[in-house]
Amino acid sequence: MSLDTRVIAALGAVVVIGAGTVGGSVAFAASQTEHSSHRATLTVGNTSIVQDPFCFNDGNPLSDDDQQKCQDNAAQALKDGTLPSSDVVTSDRVGVGVSPNVADKGWLAFTNGGAQGQGGRYSLFPYGKNATYSGSQSAGKLVNASGKTLVTVVEGDKNMDSPIAVWYFQLNSRDN
Repeated sequence: MSLDTRVIAALGAVVVIGAGTVGGSVAFAASQTEHSSHRATLTVGNTSIVQDPFCFNDGNPLSDDDQQKCQDNAAQALKDGTLPSSDVVTSDRVGVGVSPNVADKGWLAFTNGGAQGQGGRYSLFPYGKNATYSGSQSAGKLVNASGKTLVTVVEGDKNMDSPIAVWYFQLNSRDN
């Protein structure tokens, strides 16, 4: 069985066009800015917010002064309502995810309150390594009575003596 000259030419054209498309895609991808490797995602129900760190020192631990400034800025942003935020009702499920390299170093997540009190803090994800998602929890357990609940995500060592990155999100309580 021999191939017709037109079939061979058509196959050749497909190969050339395919190679050109792949080459062009690689060149386009190479010219794009590098993807941030330090991200956290807050998931509420079926919506998500992806953020770069609120406080970050290029992968180096934050100094005590930087940590205090970060907390002060976050408190002001929470008061002003300028933090990345999501509306939440008690029936929603809430979870936090982090980039793989954040998970490799270790992280934790918590809120500034919650129905169970726990000293003004409710754990969304206790310190852990290699896990990129906290799992989802009932919003009714996480939100505080103020209507504005602060979610904090911290990358660092187990004791959190030297945090590397900090993210803040705001949960705005709404009636069902």
